[in-house]
Amino acid sequence: MIRVFKHYIPHSVLLLGLFDLALLVLAGDFAWRLRAEQLNLVSGALDARLGMLLSYAGMMLATMIGVGVYGAEALRSVRFASSRLLVAISLGIMAIIGVHSLIGGQAFWRSTLFYAMLATMALLILNRLIVGGILGTSAFRRRVLVLGAGDRADRLRALGDRAESGFAIVGYVAMTDNAAVVEEAIPRSAIHNLKRHVENLGVSEVVLALEERRNALPLKDLLRIKTAGVHVNDFSSFVERETGRVDLGTVNPSWFIFSDGFSSGRAFSSGAKRIFDVVVSLLLLTLTAPIIVLFAIIVKIDSRGPAFYRQTRVGLYGQNFDVIKLRSMRTDAEVNGAQYATENDPRVTRVGNFIRKLRIDELPQAWTVLKGEMSFVGPRPERPEFVADLEEKLSYYSERHMVKPGITGWAQVNYPYGASMEDSRNKLEYDLYYVKNYTPFLDVLIILQTLRVILWHEGAR
Repeated sequence: MIRVFKHYIPHSVLLLGLFDLALLVLAGDFAWRLRAEQLNLVSGALDARLGMLLSYAGMMLATMIGVGVYGAEALRSVRFASSRLLVAISLGIMAIIGVHSLIGGQAFWRSTLFYAMLATMALLILNRLIVGGILGTSAFRRRVLVLGAGDRADRLRALGDRAESGFAIVGYVAMTDNAAVVEEAIPRSAIHNLKRHVENLGVSEVVLALEERRNALPLKDLLRIKTAGVHVNDFSSFVERETGRVDLGTVNPSWFIFSDGFSSGRAFSSGAKRIFDVVVSLLLLTLTAPIIVLFAIIVKIDSRGPAFYRQTRVGLYGQNFDVIKLRSMRTDAEVNGAQYATENDPRVTRVGNFIRKLRIDELPQAWTVLKGEMSFVGPRPERPEFVADLEEKLSYYSERHMVKPGITGWAQVNYPYGASMEDSRNKLEYDLYYVKNYTPFLDVLIILQTLRVILWHEGAR
């Protein structure tokens, strides 16, 4: 994993993305030269159109991230990646045409964009066939030695066995005499020199996965390994890095206190986030006002009751606020008290089912964002009735209220909708990762990936 602005990106994804960026520039330049030759024009020097080519590549890369071209399934299957690439390239071309129609100019002729689209599709699929095949081998994976042979070590083995994993476990060392869950683990007593064992295996990282760390830390071994230039990591930090979530089962208050994150230097980031929220919410409300009015009328016609509804949610620092949405349920939906939405929820109206899938019911929340009670990106705000129960049953739940709640969030783009306590726990692990590692860069990634959730109705309920 490589850390970019506090967010972890797998080596394979970063390398594939860099190849894609270069090929996108190449495809754009090829299309430009081909069209210029057809028109008997001089194509000119590359540096004269480099800005245009980079803008083309940037727009395409953004849509590719948005529709999930770099997701786990796309990395495993060329067929799956090709279908997502087709959607991404089509959306990218439409976005470029739309931007050009707004700002004017003809940086790309439409015929040039057509050639660029064909070249892009061919080059990027070829890239996945060649480079993607190489990335699937262990040559690009970090070699990890696990110190431990219990349940935690077994969890790391499951992580390493994933097709999209960026590491390969080359060995396990049982550090205690307790019964080993990982049967192939070598007893520590059988290794004369652990540092030399690490060197012989070509290990690049050692992960400490002890079940009980009290008075059991192999400090001498760890010091020798560390001073030999091998990275040493604890279990919780390793899992956070590899999964993009904070493992509630293994962290404690001291881990939160001493681990990297929760940076105090957020004044600039928070200011930039607020400016973004104000500008985009104003723009969104302006552009979608006709859609909101239209569906407000349709909701009113479809079922009895108001077109909009207000609902109390818990926001920043645990303060309550009212969220405004288009009504998607019957007016008697909670006559028996507050309830979580469920799959095929019978309380949802016919129109409500449609607007939920397309997230149209969320559009009025832009007004809440404009008022400053929410942001576009952040943990989803829950109702006070649920928060009281969740704070009692889930450790660190209140920490998610240290940032403004959002319309979309890290949990929403990584975890399907769920209404059980286990689902709430899993979503909290993603929310804590966001709170701990928040940067504008992570916000951009979440906004882009929200496109994937909308297009394929992932998590829609």
